[in-house]
Amino acid sequence: MHRIGKMLLIILAAGAALSFSQTKKRADWEDGRPISCTTITVGRLASADGSVIASGTTDSGRTRGIFGLKKAQDYPSSTKQTLVKRVEDDSSKAMPAWKYVETGTIPQVKHTYGYINTAYPVMNEHQLAITESTIGYRKGLRSDKGLLDNQQLFHLLLQQCTTAREAIKLAGELTKRYGWNDWGECFTIADTKEVWQLEIVGPGEGKVGAVWAAQRVPDDHVHVCGNGSRIRQIDLDDPDYFMASDNIFTLAKEKGWWNPDKGPFEFCYAYAPNDRTSLGSRRREWRALSLLAPSLELHPESENYPFSVKPDKPVTLEKLRSIYQDYYEGTPYDMTKNIRVKDDSDKSVVSPFANPFMPYDMMKIFHINGGMGEKGERTIPRSYTQYAVITQSRGWLPDEIGGVVWVDWDNPATSIYVPFYNSVTDIPKSYKVSPRKNGYTRESAWWAFNRLSGLITQRWGDMRHDYEKIFNPIQKQFFAEQKEIDEKALALFKEDPDKAKEYLTSYCKKSGNKAVGEAWKLGDFLWTKYDGKF
Repeated sequence: MHRIGKMLLIILAAGAALSFSQTKKRADWEDGRPISCTTITVGRLASADGSVIASGTTDSGRTRGIFGLKKAQDYPSSTKQTLVKRVEDDSSKAMPAWKYVETGTIPQVKHTYGYINTAYPVMNEHQLAITESTIGYRKGLRSDKGLLDNQQLFHLLLQQCTTAREAIKLAGELTKRYGWNDWGECFTIADTKEVWQLEIVGPGEGKVGAVWAAQRVPDDHVHVCGNGSRIRQIDLDDPDYFMASDNIFTLAKEKGWWNPDKGPFEFCYAYAPNDRTSLGSRRREWRALSLLAPSLELHPESENYPFSVKPDKPVTLEKLRSIYQDYYEGTPYDMTKNIRVKDDSDKSVVSPFANPFMPYDMMKIFHINGGMGEKGERTIPRSYTQYAVITQSRGWLPDEIGGVVWVDWDNPATSIYVPFYNSVTDIPKSYKVSPRKNGYTRESAWWAFNRLSGLITQRWGDMRHDYEKIFNPIQKQFFAEQKEIDEKALALFKEDPDKAKEYLTSYCKKSGNKAVGEAWKLGDFLWTKYDGKF
């Protein structure tokens, strides 16, 4: 094809990518497998500073782009708590969203803890943190009788628990009594000492309950979940590392999904076998684990990877950010490798119009990497990511200072992580403005980064450098000054805890406003710099 014609096709694809990411409904499943969030967890001996870390992206075209603060509350003993679940809502002409319908009521506990409430509540006042990644499940396992979906369970666990083990046990009790009604789900649950993975699926159509297994990540290890069940063999004689529902073996045998005479029980093969065939899941597992432990030389086509690995180097916040920005550049699976051009010296370079976040239908048209889109493959960051978080639980500090949630709006490859200590009493105004209620508005933090991401992917080969020039130094500053902020807050805390909260609130709001302001400024600059070059 003539070079100009080829470039025009690339431009059209890039434009379609932007339109698709902002206006079309995105299916949460492809070929029966989820294509949503990615999580990475880090044990306290594997992190550079001793933090226990839970992190993840929320890759859903419907999830709200705001977050708030839920205060601790006390209730009379007779109070009931109303339970809700998400259902698709396309009533708004602006954007697709979720609405919440009541599923029932349960007794309200007398006291609930305060927590940071992103679309998925993420960390409470005791530094208990939870992130998630949807996983698969066998046909027929999802129940319509349960009262609890994943967002509702997040709320209940953070309201009532202080440790990961306590949260897992409560999740088992609640789902057994009230029932799980959602897809398969992986919860990554961290406290100041340890981090666990809890995988849960439904008990079957028409039944109330759940089937689940939980495995602890060793303190000196890291773990990755890319929408695939990762728990295999479990040893319930070792409760320090494994927990499970009491029906985990019996249901598998009853359905013929596990025959003890043919080998040991493996959770993922019994309850979510398609996850192990999904390249969309396995490729992300391989890439993240390989970046954390390259010495292992993991094979990119393996069916299974270790549940967790010891990283080659202590894991920093900077390292996690780089993984969440990664799109396989420099590997055979580079999402831009088939859309390259010749520069003035006749060398092959990434086209200015290359888009590593191209929607799956566009990948098929261009046969990116031999049709990766047809195989359900994807990068870790995506254009439809609503937000990403990295949590730090740090037991050597008071809870009010030790717990931090780093929040990144929209695509992590074109955004920035802003710190929010779990004791802050307020957040920037733009973080509270819904992007879904009325559509595009410059009052919303989420729209600042969504617009910026959409622009950058129009000329990724060029504009990514403009983004890096502005935001990499700011991100480096945020990470580097954390120690100083901690020390100032701790000194104030010893004098008066409220003074520490006031200081941290002011710092977090200032940081958030700076990030949003720079996003709007850079977006305006790109319109000008590249005028006529799209």
